[in-house]
Amino acid sequence: MLKRLTPREQFEQLVANFEPLIRKAFEDAIEDIKSRAEIGRIVERLERRDIDGTMKALHLDPAAFRPLDTAISNTFNGGGVATTGRLPPLREPGGGQVIIRFDTRNVRAEDWLRDHSGQLITNIVDDQRIAIRTAMVSGLERGLNPRSTALDIVGRINRVSGVREGGIIGLTAQQERFAASYLEDLLSGDPARMRSTLDRARRDKRFDRSVMKAINEGRSVDAELAGRMVGRYRDRLLQLRGETIARTETMAALNESQMEAMRQAVDGGVDPTTIVKVWHSAHDNRVRDSHREMHGQEVGLNGKFISPSGAMLAYPGDPSAPANEIINCRCWMETKIDFLAGLE
Repeated sequence: MLKRLTPREQFEQLVANFEPLIRKAFEDAIEDIKSRAEIGRIVERLERRDIDGTMKALHLDPAAFRPLDTAISNTFNGGGVATTGRLPPLREPGGGQVIIRFDTRNVRAEDWLRDHSGQLITNIVDDQRIAIRTAMVSGLERGLNPRSTALDIVGRINRVSGVREGGIIGLTAQQERFAASYLEDLLSGDPARMRSTLDRARRDKRFDRSVMKAINEGRSVDAELAGRMVGRYRDRLLQLRGETIARTETMAALNESQMEAMRQAVDGGVDPTTIVKVWHSAHDNRVRDSHREMHGQEVGLNGKFISPSGAMLAYPGDPSAPANEIINCRCWMETKIDFLAGLE
């Protein structure tokens, strides 16, 4: 006999199914942008110091992230179907059966998906433009070769895989600042600054010996080697970016779809006052202290969970909450109906 999954196991299974799809959709979008960038035109525009023209040659627009939009929509639908699917049979006061099927085409559902995905993609694109524009201006001010600057942006082709690696595209503006400061420290010739690069968690440790050798010889890291090191560093920051987006967006889509499934149950006749939401912590040492304290907190369907920080969240990963309450959150929400309370 097959074991019936607990609510937590069901949620974890949904996360395991959909999180990789969202991560891959983001990665595919970035790879597509890099592969379609017009290198020759970018170089030509940089030679003219035409920043706006260079940005156009990158073809960085929201349409490139449609796969991400689709992945989030599929996750939302999967979460909603799972929520309605685990509801026990419902009966009207007269004894008739109440059928509740999750409808992604519901106006509320469509509005949330359109607004949420649209805002996410807009934020990603805008942040990209800031990071890339900053790198272009810096390259021009430092008198770097335009082609070198162009390749720093889109990445250099790996001769083995044929894929561009190490570019700025895909990173947040803050991540690119980290990468830029990493390069500056490697080229500084200052032993203290160079040694500090060995503390960067996302560095490629295979280069550590080269850094120590340069320090011991009283020189900076060779410029070409430093470029390769920063390229690997950017790749790992991009991987982190994809993982963060995947985790955060999976949680938001699955939990919002739970909410929408319950709203649709209310549309079908369930008394909204019988619906309860329960916050569950992930129960490990990676959980935020504030979220650990929220474990077991119960509120009604339209109620808000209250964090010790004062933040109010409709569910774990609520996009309306401060970033420090939702980024990489792994808590989950359980929705329950008190069937003994009856139907409207």
